[in-house]
Amino acid sequence: MVTARKAITRKDVAELAGVSVTVVSYVLNNNHYVSQEKRERVLKAVAELQYRPNNIARALKGKGTHNQLFMCDNISNEPFGQIIDEMDRLLYDNEYIISLVHGRNDIKFVNQVISHSFDGVIISSSIFEEKYVLQLIDSGIPTVLLMNREYPNIDGRAAKIYTGLRSGIEASVQLLVAQGRKNILYLDHVGHDGGLESPQDGRLQGFLDQMKLCGIPVTKHSVLSGYTNEGTLAEALRQRLSDGEPIDGIIGRNDQLACVALAAVQQAGRRIPEDIAIIGFDNSRLSHYSSPGLTSVDFDRAAIAREIIGAFNAMERGEKAPEITLQTSLVRRGSTN
Repeated sequence: MVTARKAITRKDVAELAGVSVTVVSYVLNNNHYVSQEKRERVLKAVAELQYRPNNIARALKGKGTHNQLFMCDNISNEPFGQIIDEMDRLLYDNEYIISLVHGRNDIKFVNQVISHSFDGVIISSSIFEEKYVLQLIDSGIPTVLLMNREYPNIDGRAAKIYTGLRSGIEASVQLLVAQGRKNILYLDHVGHDGGLESPQDGRLQGFLDQMKLCGIPVTKHSVLSGYTNEGTLAEALRQRLSDGEPIDGIIGRNDQLACVALAAVQQAGRRIPEDIAIIGFDNSRLSHYSSPGLTSVDFDRAAIAREIIGAFNAMERGEKAPEITLQTSLVRRGSTN
């Protein structure tokens, strides 16, 4: 006979954390001051007990915030604004507000998100650590993951939307290989950390796997990374070209980096696409107005917005957190043949 799991209450959280039920309520509702030490004890107990406040009941009682949080690595990226714009259009009549924020890998940031009692969190990040995602889920916030990377320990506890990111990178490699390109370079992210993206990053891993499937050797020269800004990345690329490195194809992890490559290649006196073909990612406005026009991977932003809202609705109905797979398309312009 299977015994039903006892529902975890705020009293259970309070006992484990060594505080009163009132303090637990203060932390979860963020409506009174609680010392950082007690706050962290409460949140640790919430995670250990997997306590989930009844967000659906809160909403039915009129206590929902009608505010959803969209978390990403770079809030200046155009595609995120376009997805939020589409979500805003769809949710306007329900009086929802969608906030965009840059995710930070620290407990202070996670506590702030939890304390604001958002009705839902959307995460589109390749660097936000899984342990922090789990803390958000454990706090009871319905969570939708845009799958820029893999999350081995989520196990159906959040909705997952595969936006086509990996298949888009694979199609990019396939196009260059079909054109006879054999020395393909991937431009990884630039940022203050100056490091390589996580091995679980969908774009990077998709590039490396597809190169191997196409029989193109992957070496230490296959990925250009470790630069804190676009200027140093451009200089490194120009230096490689001036040293005679046989690059004949470049894929940027976004259109911005692909346009940096366009300028660097032209400054080095190479022809595009005759000598070097270049592909970007996101099909942003940059890709339309660069010279030559930039071939780029395009997301179905309207479909992503609809599926995010549909996933939240499904979870609110008590259904299993869904997994959805969408497709991208490769928009060809003058930077490839």
